Amino acid sequence: MSRELIAHNRPVYDELHPRVYGAAVGLIAWFVLSAWILFDRQNDTELSLAFVTVLLFMAVLLPWLLSKIWWRYRRPYEAHGQAVPFRDWRTGEFAVWGSTINSTHAAIDMLLPLAAVAFGLTAIGIVFLICASLAP
Repeated sequence: MSRELIAHNRPVYDELHPRVYGAAVGLIAWFVLSAWILFDRQNDTELSLAFVTVLLFMAVLLPWLLSKIWWRYRRPYEAHGQAVPFRDWRTGEFAVWGSTINSTHAAIDMLLPLAAVAFGLTAIGIVFLICASLAP
């Protein structure tokens, strides 16, 4: 831990690293798979699970498509430099509403709700299966 109150000479990034987006997509896939594996026991739940799957698929697909469209039609002055390695991005700062926070904290703030939902649903599903197997 540094004794400095303000970290000097640390790069400031305004975009999340692609690995953070990959982790977010992985957590959403975990959520969908655990829902289908742990809760698809009756015929009446398939329609609800299908709607949730389509909703989450669109929530991932639309931002990805928009980023691809932006990448193709960006203006020359909007071009980005070289890709930043994750280690360098992790040690830098992240621009948030006119201020900065540690990039690692920004990634945690983004991924924590997704992880809580994915792992929480898995835990609830496991308890559901245990209770269902113990019922007479």
